[in-house]
Amino acid sequence: MLSVNTNAGALIALENLNNTSQQLAAAQNVVSTGLLVGNAKDNGAIWSIAQTERSDVSDLDAVKSSLQTGQSIIDVANSAGTTVSNLLTQMQEKALAASDASMDTASRLALNNDFVALRNQITSTVQNASFNGVNLLNGSVTKITSLANAQGTSVLTTNAENLSLGGSIVTLSATATISTVASATAAISVVGTSLNNVDTALATLGTSSNALDTHLNFVSTLQDTLTTGIGNLVNADLAKESATLQALQTKQQLGIQALSIANTASSALLGLFR
Repeated sequence: MLSVNTNAGALIALENLNNTSQQLAAAQNVVSTGLLVGNAKDNGAIWSIAQTERSDVSDLDAVKSSLQTGQSIIDVANSAGTTVSNLLTQMQEKALAASDASMDTASRLALNNDFVALRNQITSTVQNASFNGVNLLNGSVTKITSLANAQGTSVLTTNAENLSLGGSIVTLSATATISTVASATAAISVVGTSLNNVDTALATLGTSSNALDTHLNFVSTLQDTLTTGIGNLVNADLAKESATLQALQTKQQLGIQALSIANTASSALLGLFR
């Protein structure tokens, strides 16, 4: 039925054109953002999963920061501990030389002064082995913990190694000297024991540092894997979307032409009244 009041063909053409325009707008948004799922309206379930994983990826940055801080604390302790080991080696040499009963008084005094200076240097080294206010060598803390997962439910623990003079590791007294043959002879054994203890403590700290480094590498790999997984969920196939965009643009142009034809249909009625 031909009617000037109702143009059914134009209504249908307009509806199709509107649908095409909506699809075209969606395709343009996908191409411009590169995301097939850019918000919850696109796909609520996938978007929710992606957001959860994005949160985990972000939280893993805090885990990496914690692990790196732990590494730095241990590295400073290891560096200071190596210095202590070297100082003890020099002190052992001084003590051995001073144990010679035939040594004159002036030489023994010089050796003792060197020994005391090295002894005091141990204390200075231990007290200054801090990073971010944390010192693993002076007895101020018993351990440190580093985050191991994004939920904060797992940590890696590193035990402190107290290298203070007169402790369980460096058994040498803070007042030890080698001013006499007897004290020098006694110092040889004490310094030797302390040296072995320090080397064992440094090996333990090295193991802890390696553990943090291994876990840091794992966290970095995990973060990359999660990021790739998120991309698989929400990223668009731009080659496919480009083809879709071209098709919709063509379809839109055809829709405009179809609407124009439908709008002129009613003018055919004028021919009936000539």
